[in-house]
Amino acid sequence: MQATRFTSLAGALVLACAIGTPGLAQQASDMIAPEAATGLEEKVAVTASRHMVAAAHPLAAEAGLEILRGGGNAADALVAVQTVLGLVEPQSSGIGGGAFLVWYDGENGTLTTFDGRETAPKVATSELFLDETGEPLAFFDAVIGGRSVGTPGVVRLLEEVHQRYGKREWHELFQPAISLAEEGFAVSPRLHALIAQDRGRLDRQPAARAYFYDEAGEPLAEGTLLKNSDYAATLQAIAEGGADAFYAGEIAEKIVAAVRNHTDNPGLLSLEDLASYEVKERPAVCMGYRAHEVCGMGPPSSGALTVGQILGMVSHFDLSALGPDDPESWRIIGDATRLAFADRGLYMADTDFTSMPKGLLNEDYLAERAALIRRPTALGETEVKAGTPPWDKAELRIPGIELEQSSTTHVVIVDDEGNVASMTSSVESAFGSRQMAAGFLLNNQLTDFSFQPSSGGEAIANRVEPGKRPRSSMSPTIILKDGKPAFALGSPGGSNIISYVANTVIALIDWQMDMQHAISRPHLTNRLGTYELEAGTPAEDFADDLQALGFQTRITELNSGLHGVAFTAEGLIGGADPRREGVAVGD
Repeated sequence: MQATRFTSLAGALVLACAIGTPGLAQQASDMIAPEAATGLEEKVAVTASRHMVAAAHPLAAEAGLEILRGGGNAADALVAVQTVLGLVEPQSSGIGGGAFLVWYDGENGTLTTFDGRETAPKVATSELFLDETGEPLAFFDAVIGGRSVGTPGVVRLLEEVHQRYGKREWHELFQPAISLAEEGFAVSPRLHALIAQDRGRLDRQPAARAYFYDEAGEPLAEGTLLKNSDYAATLQAIAEGGADAFYAGEIAEKIVAAVRNHTDNPGLLSLEDLASYEVKERPAVCMGYRAHEVCGMGPPSSGALTVGQILGMVSHFDLSALGPDDPESWRIIGDATRLAFADRGLYMADTDFTSMPKGLLNEDYLAERAALIRRPTALGETEVKAGTPPWDKAELRIPGIELEQSSTTHVVIVDDEGNVASMTSSVESAFGSRQMAAGFLLNNQLTDFSFQPSSGGEAIANRVEPGKRPRSSMSPTIILKDGKPAFALGSPGGSNIISYVANTVIALIDWQMDMQHAISRPHLTNRLGTYELEAGTPAEDFADDLQALGFQTRITELNSGLHGVAFTAEGLIGGADPRREGVAVGD
């Protein structure tokens, strides 16, 4: 690693433009706007007539845009965007992690999804996260090291989607990330802050310490020029040899060595796990809502089902008339979310391993659930429990608790041919397992499983099983109206992703907000009983009213990373979350 200090953001922008990212200076200057009324940094909606990329870092968004400008489509741009994000936003996603993609085919008007979620090693058991006394490990005792690493899925997903839909040559799509890795990029304020916050975890492995900290052991300063020759070499190998160069050979050997040779917390991932990994194409899960079809990722993601349940329940109330400033809207949304999360905790998991009710989105079932909310005050704690949706074959199980973390990213790409990619990608917690191999970080997605497999003889649906994919809250979404895309969106944020996406859908459809306004509005979320209100925003003003309605409240940081595109008669309108560094760019 070579480090050079820039004294200003302007210096970083000069470097970015010098290595071939035209338009970045304007986009970055847009990011440094005065604070909006929400208390967040203001961002302005971006319009385009042909194509658009919304992503979590300007360099990644510009890389994707250049692919589109050069005749590529959304499948091509997705490769460039994800490989750049893995370099400049390593705390959130990368080729050592997994992803879910919702894809709209502009040629034939069909929607499908691709599951690139990590898998548990073939020799894993349900006791993976129990200590020698049979008690669940503390979260970070499980995370840091090799134990938490699942088989990465991103590279295989990118290749499969490119082979199916791509236009440009595979090897060309890696050049933006390779050039940035070789020539360097400026450490952003957000990356610097996260490196500093993770001292004591991220600096335990020598490779990660050498990359993210200087010779004195201090976190890399904002503006430092950071190069990554190992990552460049890895990408070059994949560009030349395809995904097989990642899942076998030298790169795979380095991954397995980092996982299995960890001194304190070795893992079980093997060369066989990597070589046998498969991406799964699955039908989209769709829920009708106010003349729209809200479509997303089914199990092992809980996203589309839980978002769909929330929308199905609130559809029985006139949120449009109530509006976003009425506490009654948030009472309805909050209790609908709590009921949906109760079903999620009991029923939802990888359906390749676990039977699930067929009727979680059943209209009559959701009407029954909505009737529970038809009251003047919040549901009591004992009243929020899983329902009994229709089954094909029921299983005994109890709710599971897992600590899904918020370090994830979301990308939306729209191309000239009408294809739409909405992809959420993750290494799980910030910097994943904190283990580097071949220039990139490895995920800790296995900690998305329930640590405790059973209780009292009843199984937890999301328990660890060999080859199983852990439940996720990632909710990449495409919303159709009359069979054509109306909106595409998604977010990072751990299990709060579901609330961020559902609330944004309500803002877009019921409250007729534009995409940027819907993304920027303050967050109010309620998953498990306590209403979380976004600190430093007008959401805090709801505290007294929500308490009067019977909720407990907590003011806290709610750091989403929503990105979205709206499809209008005038063209595309993109929005990026003011809480992070992302941008929407287009022509």
